Amino acid sequence: MYTAQGTLDRTSAIERYGPMVRRMASQLIGRLPANVELDDLVQAGMIGLFDAMTRYETDRGAQFETFATQRVRGAMLDELRGSDWLPRSVRRNQRTIESAIHRAEQRLGRAPAEADIAEELGLPLAEYQRLLDDARGAQLVHLDDYDDDGDEGFLDRHVAAPDVDPQEILGDSRFRHALVAAIGKLPERERLVMGMYYEQEMNLKEIGAVLGVTESRISQLHSQAVARLRTQMKQWI
Repeated sequence: MYTAQGTLDRTSAIERYGPMVRRMASQLIGRLPANVELDDLVQAGMIGLFDAMTRYETDRGAQFETFATQRVRGAMLDELRGSDWLPRSVRRNQRTIESAIHRAEQRLGRAPAEADIAEELGLPLAEYQRLLDDARGAQLVHLDDYDDDGDEGFLDRHVAAPDVDPQEILGDSRFRHALVAAIGKLPERERLVMGMYYEQEMNLKEIGAVLGVTESRISQLHSQAVARLRTQMKQWI
């Protein structure tokens, strides 16, 4: 990775660790809305990689790849913090959908179908589906759901460390049991999407291929499923 003069050989570094950086960026962007560009995350990650190569000391005991992974992830998160990674309109659209789902449930006495939710909003089905598209990147738990007086923000707690024990994130076992029950009440197709996305770690395009629909349609189903879950879990979040 270094030249005979002891300087960083960036070409060699890109060839050796570039795929790792791109893989990390691809995993991260799957949890973010469509306005975040993969190339921007990759570029930030490469800066983190070069920083890691400059700072790494073999006598610290940690393997370089472990050290570099932390630097790369940190650089990507810094890039997200410095940009409008989740516009307010995303949360606003999701809350609109959640309210409509709740009203439709109360009116119908059952889980509302997509057409029922569109009717509740007074929108044509196609317009409601565009609203779902705009809500891409919505999460079950938002920063706005909690007072955030600590050092860690939403990014740190929900996308920074995918290898963190989920119990540390969800905290209460009763919450987890309630969430499992709520997922079980989802319409079959939405339940399949959530299972393939979160359990099997398939991306939206892969799920679309399995279900025979477009990637955009899978994104809509995911946004709608998250809105249903947030409605069901309102007492917790």
